[in-house]
Amino acid sequence: MDENISKVISDVCIFAEGHLVHGNLVIGADGRIAEIQETPDSGEAPRWLLPGVIDTHVHFREPGLTQKADIASESRAAAAGGVTYVLDMPNVKPTTTTPEALAEKHRLFQKKCVVNYGLWYGITSSNIDEALALYGRPDSPHRDEICGFKVFLGSSTGGMLMNDRQKLRQLFAGTQRVIGIHSESEDIIRRNADQYREMFAGQEVPMEYHPKIRSTEACLETTRMAVELSGETGAQLHVCHLTTAEELELMGPANITGEVCVAHLWFSEEDYPKLGARIKCNPAVKTIQDREALRRGLTDGRIFSIATDHAPHLMSDKQGGALRAASGMPSIQFSLLAMLELSRQGVLPLNKVVELMCQHPAQRFGLIGRGEIRVDNYADLVLVDPNVPTTVDKESILSKCGWSPFEGITFSHHICGTWVNGQQIYSSWHTKQD
Repeated sequence: MDENISKVISDVCIFAEGHLVHGNLVIGADGRIAEIQETPDSGEAPRWLLPGVIDTHVHFREPGLTQKADIASESRAAAAGGVTYVLDMPNVKPTTTTPEALAEKHRLFQKKCVVNYGLWYGITSSNIDEALALYGRPDSPHRDEICGFKVFLGSSTGGMLMNDRQKLRQLFAGTQRVIGIHSESEDIIRRNADQYREMFAGQEVPMEYHPKIRSTEACLETTRMAVELSGETGAQLHVCHLTTAEELELMGPANITGEVCVAHLWFSEEDYPKLGARIKCNPAVKTIQDREALRRGLTDGRIFSIATDHAPHLMSDKQGGALRAASGMPSIQFSLLAMLELSRQGVLPLNKVVELMCQHPAQRFGLIGRGEIRVDNYADLVLVDPNVPTTVDKESILSKCGWSPFEGITFSHHICGTWVNGQQIYSSWHTKQD
């Protein structure tokens, strides 16, 4: 073999230039795509070679919460799901809100993560000046150490609430970095929680009330405020995990992008009686009408990208009702399979799956050479068999928490292999152990 060639993936349908072409893909010794060789279709049903998924919203729980998950376990789960790049959120212990915490988190990811990674930097009411100086400006010396700023306008795991409008304006006006928001009104959530706590008089509030507590109104109020601030300042706003039809109407300006998570595209409030706390997340899984609006948003331009908000908890953390059970679920290992299933059902075409899970995330976060299969790009790849089903059971789950809301579901596709920077790190149900 030519010393400049590392590997050839042969007889596959390669997703390049927006469609599948039959051929071979040559990976160079530098880990980049060296050549795409189109060949005559053999007439059989070959496997698909797709760009690796870029998940811009994950919680790998390290440092400080490693009883739930850790970088090694969750990055292996990511690889098993065809995810080759992750952007990890800052609400760990200690929170990623200081340069020292960021440096330590980089050290951990460099040592343990088997896929490519980036880190969000958390914004609080007290660290804006330092954050902007270090990471927020074009000439900032440490700019490349983060992928963007994350602001929790509503409280969630980690206690990083920051909803002071003047502080937000300072942040929005002070940077052109991507600002991701968790958008829920804390005041509305507290008011709703008090109402249902009184209604049930000391008993557990049933799980079905979670989307009533973290309501459409709670999401819409803060999303509208953030969109207004972004319009006034020109900030690069990224609205994380959209859940409502009403919020979709606010998407559209070029500097504002909307993300939707797989759970909100797959589940609805009708699943609470069966799955309970397994699908409890913030913002909440809402109505079928909201889910259908989100699905339409995948193809009409209002949704820019798909992520997971992969957020493992132990099942012991998920006990209790709507006010007590922990919010969040593991989903990264089965996100691509779920979206390919929706594609098979006609919700969106394959090219949109690739655009929203690979191309757009790379574009939004400046991941040069990622998100598309083209010569000279990095060989971040996933091999999918569209004719071999995958049934989710406990034995197949790689997340450390050991459960999945998708347990018992059979997807129509199978992840055969994953490559990161030209190196195969996953094959069938086995991962590289570092």
